[in-house]
Amino acid sequence: MNHSIRMSLIALLAGGLIAVCSSPAVAQDAAATYKAKCAMCHGPDGKGGKMGTRDFASPEVQKESDADLAGIIANGKGKMPKYGEKLKENEIKDLVTYIRGLSKK
Repeated sequence: MNHSIRMSLIALLAGGLIAVCSSPAVAQDAAATYKAKCAMCHGPDGKGGKMGTRDFASPEVQKESDADLAGIIANGKGKMPKYGEKLKENEIKDLVTYIRGLSKK
């Protein structure tokens, strides 16, 4: 097998392995971010209630696209502060994924 093809395959496999191995860490980071920044108003389970926050499983929230939710997290909405300057783009994306998971529990 050609050396460059072999090296490409090794790099591809290594990248996949890193992605698979890091996903639990990403979930833990998103959970910690949610607990620190969101749970006080949205509840530990995302059911809302405090300060008029909505349940993440509600139809209103579920119809929002991931981009819409990321925008709300980044720019704030109503009484919710903006976190775009405090969280990195990938942290916001991971937080959206975490919030979507809360709605399934």
